[in-house]
Amino acid sequence: MSTPADIAAVVVSYRSASTLDACLHRLRIADGVAQIRVVDNGSDDGTLEIARQHAVADPRVRFIANPDNPGFAVACNQGAADTDAPWLAFVNPDLQVERDSLVRLRAHALAHGGPCLLGADLYGEDGVHDGAARRRDPDFAAMLRNPAAAAKLDVAADPERALQPVDAVSGALMLVPRELFGRIGGFDEGYRLHAEDLDLCRRARRAGALVAVANDVAVLHVRGVSSRSRPLFVEWHKHRGLWRYFSRFEAPRRGPLVRAAVFAAIWAHFLARLPRMWPRR
Repeated sequence: MSTPADIAAVVVSYRSASTLDACLHRLRIADGVAQIRVVDNGSDDGTLEIARQHAVADPRVRFIANPDNPGFAVACNQGAADTDAPWLAFVNPDLQVERDSLVRLRAHALAHGGPCLLGADLYGEDGVHDGAARRRDPDFAAMLRNPAAAAKLDVAADPERALQPVDAVSGALMLVPRELFGRIGGFDEGYRLHAEDLDLCRRARRAGALVAVANDVAVLHVRGVSSRSRPLFVEWHKHRGLWRYFSRFEAPRRGPLVRAAVFAAIWAHFLARLPRMWPRR
């Protein structure tokens, strides 16, 4: 029996020429993929030419060329809006799915039977598994007491569970039904980079959906390809994203002193990282 093709893959690129070709090649031969949308955020390194070549070779591939960089969340929503498939897979350009990765995620979702947002077990080129694949919600009050411990959001894999519920999965690979994505309003476009995946997962859980990692679906993630070119930009928006996340979900139930302390802690951490960023610029 043939595998139904009802998954739209959305790839947001930015200076991703070194990995995008492999990413799109694997998506084109992946089972279940009906549409592929590449949304480029103003790349200047040949990324768009790679996307164009794949679009010429495969009618399922289309690309949107943004003249500037409006952010990851905006681009994800653009790509999703340009498709009509019932399943959305958000795939980083430095991700290399196996032929059956997406359909196995879809099978987990169908077996669950209710709304869900699923991620996969991600690992790097060195074989080390990515802790960001399974995360808990940030605890900002705990961060004030013990910043080092609270900043670590990773959750250990449970080998006994093929589908492991977690607070959040990595935005590097997410499979979500279009109905759920639309119902919760898609990605929050107030984020520019980082924490938008934490936000989306939290809103999905609030809407009654399961957020979980498929521990039996392993996918290679060549991390940080886009962010290496602009480390200071990435760090700035990472910390800005954490403040937005706190402001949306925790600040309303915290007093003014705690809010001020969290603000100070987030930006003190950013300033502490500046000496590492400057030589890399």
